[in-house]
Amino acid sequence: MSDTHDHDPGEKYGGQLHGPTSVRMWLRMLSCTMVIEKRLRRRFIDQYKTTLPRFDVLAALDRRAEGMTMGDLSQMLLVSNGNVTAIVRQLQESGFVAVEAAEHDRRSLIATLTPKGTTHFAELAVAHHHWIEEMLGDVPEEVLQQLFDRLATVKTSIAAKGTQ
Repeated sequence: MSDTHDHDPGEKYGGQLHGPTSVRMWLRMLSCTMVIEKRLRRRFIDQYKTTLPRFDVLAALDRRAEGMTMGDLSQMLLVSNGNVTAIVRQLQESGFVAVEAAEHDRRSLIATLTPKGTTHFAELAVAHHHWIEEMLGDVPEEVLQQLFDRLATVKTSIAAKGTQ
């Protein structure tokens, strides 16, 4: 399938990116994010028969060897408890995640990666990194570093505004 159907969100506004620089910057970031995410979703399905949300849960659990509660996972991934629970259940059925009651609160469930899940995630992570590097391969390293550094300023500004 061709990636020629990846559209710029600015097209929703008549193809013109007028207005304040902050809005134009947001639309440009959104466009890049949407294209990359669309390609990642397609590649995870086509090559690994998995989904980006499953990858995200595995990645979160890989960062926390001690495991995470469903609530912590949902907060980290910015999705509902119900969505996280469904994904964790699927991963558990595949043998990638183990779930047990928390010692401090038997009503809370702690999800952890199994050895099979750790191996599976490592394979997915290698592919994910390769795909990202491939998509951004024509951007010079110094430009990527500048973007990374400047987006830190954007992130700080967004965080400072809270949930207003």
